[in-house]
Amino acid sequence: MIDVKRLKAVLGENPGKSVQLVLPGGEAVPQHFHVTEIGGVRKDFIDCGGTQRVNSTCLIQCWVATDVDHRIGTEKVLKIVEMGAKVLVGNFLPVEIEYEEGVISQYPLDELEVTAEAVVFRLTTKHTDCLAKEKCGIPEAEEDC
Repeated sequence: MIDVKRLKAVLGENPGKSVQLVLPGGEAVPQHFHVTEIGGVRKDFIDCGGTQRVNSTCLIQCWVATDVDHRIGTEKVLKIVEMGAKVLVGNFLPVEIEYEEGVISQYPLDELEVTAEAVVFRLTTKHTDCLAKEKCGIPEAEEDC
């Protein structure tokens, strides 16, 4: 998973390029998307085995409007990420992209691919899991709790 520090480095090393988002199934988000917000998300929870846990991420929200001529470049995304430093707890948070296509989904940023024209954000899926398999009596190979 790509963290904030790596994202800033790649964006900064590639000025003048467009930014493209590719969903886990290979579909591209329309190129006229906007980056509408950046934030730090902290989830405090207790797993089914009673262990208290914390999960923190940097969440970048993307939105598609009707202005089909709009394009966002690396400099603009970098500026937004740098503004996010005010609310992020550090540069090592993993980055997720929030995007709505029927439902609002959050996709971990799995890979940054640099081409001649663009920096391509390759997104992956999140999965549920039992974090206390040993307490639930579930073998490690199984997925459900």
